[in-house]
Amino acid sequence: MSVISLLCRKPSSNWASVADLGPMKTQRSMTRSPKALAGMAIRVARRALSPYSSRFSRKDFTQHQLFAIVVLKQFFRTDYRGIVAIVEDMPDLQHLLGLTKVPHFTTLQKAHERLLKKGGLSGSWRFFSASRGVAA
Repeated sequence: MSVISLLCRKPSSNWASVADLGPMKTQRSMTRSPKALAGMAIRVARRALSPYSSRFSRKDFTQHQLFAIVVLKQFFRTDYRGIVAIVEDMPDLQHLLGLTKVPHFTTLQKAHERLLKKGGLSGSWRFFSASRGVAA
């Protein structure tokens, strides 16, 4: 399971069948706030990823910013064009992420593929757990 899935996971509908077991105890809190999730994702990315994938990068966006937007894409359950539209409509989210402009949807798609290929999204979960005070 990727770190994006873990950050954005919500209880599935089949959990209702185990309602007799009582309240679930979780070691992490789930959020319904996109700004809180974006802040959490940017902190995780800063600990797990270098700012740029190459020293020859254009440096328009950091990997931290792109990772946070990809996490939001999963949170909103939308496609790359959809998350670009959402981020464009939320200037406070742009400010939180430190964006001076919104990335093109293909930039997000390529960054997502690059992070998955390098394993950047699978190994980052331990940093998230450590930052929340939960053992990995």
